[in-house]
Amino acid sequence: MERPSRRRTPAATRLQGAAAGALTAALAVAAHGFAGGGLPSGPAAAMLALLSITLGTLVATIRHAVDFRALVAVLSAGQLLCHVLLSAGGHAHAAAGGAPPLPMLAAHVVAVALGAALISVGGRLAAALSRVVVAATRLVGHPVAGPTTTSVDGADQPLQSVRLLSASLSHRGPPVVVAS
Repeated sequence: MERPSRRRTPAATRLQGAAAGALTAALAVAAHGFAGGGLPSGPAAAMLALLSITLGTLVATIRHAVDFRALVAVLSAGQLLCHVLLSAGGHAHAAAGGAPPLPMLAAHVVAVALGAALISVGGRLAAALSRVVVAATRLVGHPVAGPTTTSVDGADQPLQSVRLLSASLSHRGPPVVVAS
């Protein structure tokens, strides 16, 4: 019985997904803190981490995630979902004396666009580098043959072991009687 083949996600795409998830969380936490909300804790932090992991996995599984427009859409949706999530946890803009809504929206748009551009360019660069590494490490041609061994059947000199054996034999002993 054959096992169905699994399509492996390239490393560059996984890095892109991780970057998108990390950017979503970092931008949401930074905006939350800038607006005077402090760092999210408890269930809000857990939900933020879960949302970031989900968005990162989504980017890693999108076929054309290198596309700038797709990244902008996913990152914008992530920022909107993070805002809803942190608002449910008591995030208030005007009450905390934070930034006005219009400049904050503009900052989010610029950050999302810049992040999407960086992730897109980084994904393309990582894909190009991985193709170069694969091409450089691929075995081209035939393997080099090992050295051939030659055996010598006869020689005009005795083997070293025979020489050592004959030198170690003692020729001393009682005189030989010669019978005539």
